[in-house]
Amino acid sequence: MPAVTLGFLTEQLELGEQLLQAKGTIFTPQDLPGRYGRVVKAVDHLLQILACEAVVAGGWAVWHHGYFAQMTQNIDIVLAKEQVDGFLRTAAVSGFEVLAQPAGRWPKLRHKDTDVQVDILPEGERPGTPRKPAPTTIPNPNMMGASGYLLRYVSLPALVELKLAAGRGRDESDVIELMRANPESADAIRKHLAGVHNQYVNESDRLHARAREQEDN
Repeated sequence: MPAVTLGFLTEQLELGEQLLQAKGTIFTPQDLPGRYGRVVKAVDHLLQILACEAVVAGGWAVWHHGYFAQMTQNIDIVLAKEQVDGFLRTAAVSGFEVLAQPAGRWPKLRHKDTDVQVDILPEGERPGTPRKPAPTTIPNPNMMGASGYLLRYVSLPALVELKLAAGRGRDESDVIELMRANPESADAIRKHLAGVHNQYVNESDRLHARAREQEDN
């Protein structure tokens, strides 16, 4: 987490203004402004070297899918499990620092030129918390909207799946806001979740009801 300095707050306010003004024109991760767009292009370079696919998840995907109040300082990407080791080795000699992590934690990188952190969500790993592990593991990016050797945003149904799997309060809040922003996608989201795990369907129905309640108030 970056130190909360005047310079950091100024940058965040400027970024928020840029995103608000350009929200109708930022359709791909490559369109992100400033240092975040530079990191996306640096990750794209690695994907092209390795001929692998990945999707952007996390806060930037939430922003892309309509919750415009959501901003984040990191970029979360989903990688296929067989690509993770090669991605880390290549990143270490291509402008990134591989950050030391405790045993069992997922990999993290720091882009040296911009100081932006890239968090890797590896296929096959189990999200959730120690007290509430998810009933499923992270899917292959091909099942989540990946296309070609450039970063793409995770699809909305797959993003909701990841958020429900994470199981934290803030993830549930994101799901509620995503449902409020995309009411026309409710059936598609539910159909996707029904093909993943019934627990997610039940949780989605509960959060969808809360989203409707908020709309009515």
